Amino acid sequence: MKKRHILFASIFFCTFSAFLVLGCTRNSKNDESDETLTQLTTLLEDETISAQSRYAVINRIANLFYSQGRTDDMVLFLTEWVETHPGDSYDSYWLFMVASNYLKAGEEPLAEYYYERIINNFSDLLVNGDSIHFACLQHLIQISKSSANRINYFNRIISNFPQNVSITEMYLRLALEYENVGEWDMALKSYSLFLEQPDSSTIQISGIPDAYTKARQMVDFSKSPKDWTFESLDALENAVKKAISSYNWRALDRYRSKVNFFAMSWKSSESDPNALENFSMHNFMLGNRIRYNESLDDTSTPTEAYLRTWGWSQYINVWYLYFRKVNFPADPEIHGRWEWAGIYFGEKL
Repeated sequence: MKKRHILFASIFFCTFSAFLVLGCTRNSKNDESDETLTQLTTLLEDETISAQSRYAVINRIANLFYSQGRTDDMVLFLTEWVETHPGDSYDSYWLFMVASNYLKAGEEPLAEYYYERIINNFSDLLVNGDSIHFACLQHLIQISKSSANRINYFNRIISNFPQNVSITEMYLRLALEYENVGEWDMALKSYSLFLEQPDSSTIQISGIPDAYTKARQMVDFSKSPKDWTFESLDALENAVKKAISSYNWRALDRYRSKVNFFAMSWKSSESDPNALENFSMHNFMLGNRIRYNESLDDTSTPTEAYLRTWGWSQYINVWYLYFRKVNFPADPEIHGRWEWAGIYFGEKL
């Protein structure tokens, strides 16, 4: 299977790699005089030189400016050339040099402007077999502050450069960006596309732990009736306590979340397949004397709560019932309600 390169693992165009490609090396020395620049400029004005020679001269001038620390002159020279020679097949390359200069200088808004200008207004150019548009998109994803823009960049990469990236990762990151702008239908579609990829359950994505679990929960929850949720934590707590007191196991089974409900030790993780349970409370209430604390656990927060109960089993006597505030902005009627999401076995660690 052909190995794919995951975005952010590395960027094939390191900053200023543009100065080193196409076989032209920077061999200018800081002591080269203005006379050299004048000679190169004169040569550039010769309309009879070949396109390849013209490229070499422009690249030499730009590198000479750069080696002398005259980056403003380099930028001015390259941008003026692009403006006055719109048909130059290397225009995207010259602007990539400008953008890379600004990126190295920490002037990201200017770098973003030029990377955007390249992908929107200039044809792609292959440099040593690598696409300048792809390099621009990678840089833009990293420096852009706009989720709407990053959505555009991710979609362009998925459409135009699927062979260069992990499509699985792209769909997951795209889903998160759609969430950021409140486009929930598109977020759920992207999560679904992520889950359809063969490596979705095993992929490790930098900065996004448990990506598969999050996507699975979002998609499964969206497709469920959600009829087990309660308007408030008090309503959920009182209903569960009443069912325990009356040994109404059928009510407890109704109150449990029907999606991603877990039952596990404190050391386990919700992403562990063995933590997902679908047992009936009947087997544990029959013949046992179940009790609960009058108040929720002190570690409860505005979005999570724990109710300590005991008497369930001679093997694991104490169970903490885990209540969670529903985080599902895709459905405003459900978002912010409460669900009984799981059980932790044993005393808290």
